[in-house]
Amino acid sequence: MADVNPELQHRNLPLLLLLAREGVINRFRPVLQAHGLTEQQWRILRVLVEVAALEPRQIGQLCGLSSPSLAGILARMEEQGLVARAGLAHDKRRQLISATPASRRLAQRMAPKIEAVYAALELQLGAEVVAQLYTTLDAVLGALAAEPPAAGSIGRRR
Repeated sequence: MADVNPELQHRNLPLLLLLAREGVINRFRPVLQAHGLTEQQWRILRVLVEVAALEPRQIGQLCGLSSPSLAGILARMEEQGLVARAGLAHDKRRQLISATPASRRLAQRMAPKIEAVYAALELQLGAEVVAQLYTTLDAVLGALAAEPPAAGSIGRRR
């Protein structure tokens, strides 16, 4: 088969990353669905359980969610009793979002199943490959975060 566009010399990195992401998240989806969570809700919950209370903009940055999407997700999570909001003492316009005791218990119940998915991935890929993947992704994210953001990506570090 002849090259369709010989000017394109690199493999399609964005597509490869997307396909790898889908391959990984597909293994977690059954656990999330069994507990009534979306991928985005789990990302938020996991961050809040690990880090504690954060402002919405911080959650958006850490979870790779746009502000409009995050607002809707947080509203639904609050209705479900998964997150709580509290105003900052020094600035009532700003809020802190935290995991509720119920969502912490949910994360605790999910932890063995989530960890089992990680163990299965390590068996399938090899523990060394998984460790190398973490190292490589940390390096890529660190290097790209040091660059000025592209137009339209302000506030979207991860």
